[in-house]
Amino acid sequence: MPAYWMMKSEPDVFSIEDLERDRLTGWESVRNYLARNFMRDQMRDGDLVLFYHSNGEPSGVAGLARVKGGPVDDPTQFDPKSPYYDPKSTRAAPRWQMVNVEFVERFPQVLSLATLRRQRALKKMGVLQKGQRLSVMPVEPRHFDAVVQLGRSVTRS
Repeated sequence: MPAYWMMKSEPDVFSIEDLERDRLTGWESVRNYLARNFMRDQMRDGDLVLFYHSNGEPSGVAGLARVKGGPVDDPTQFDPKSPYYDPKSTRAAPRWQMVNVEFVERFPQVLSLATLRRQRALKKMGVLQKGQRLSVMPVEPRHFDAVVQLGRSVTRS
C-alpha cells in the first residue's frame, strides 16, 4: 500500500508540465530538516504524490507524481556554484537527501487553494492548516482520494 504525499514547487522553477516533459526528476534543493526527513525516512518507491504549484496563479494541485526508488544524496549540497551548496555537508556525511519522482498525470487545470478550502472533506488537510509551509508533507489517504477525484472532475476552462 503506497503512502501519500504533497510536494510543492514554484511553477516558474519546475512545473507539472516540466515533469510531464522530463518524465523523471530529482526532488533536490529541499533545505528544511522535517521535509528532508520525510523524504529520507518515510518515502518509498511507489508512493504517490500530489504535485502542488506554490506561488502560482493560481497556487494549487496541478497533478500527480510517483516516488521512484529510495532516497539518495542531493547533489546540490556538494556544488559550490549551487545556491543550495552546504559547506558543512560532505560526501562521507551528507546532510541532505532527495527522492526521484516520475510523472503520472496532469489535471485539466490547477486545483486552486481556494477550491481546496471550499471542500468540506478537506477541512483538516495539512496544506490548508494555518502556517503550513512545508515543501514536502504527508497526506492522509482520504484527503489524497478526494483531491484526485476533484482534480479529475474539473474541466479545462
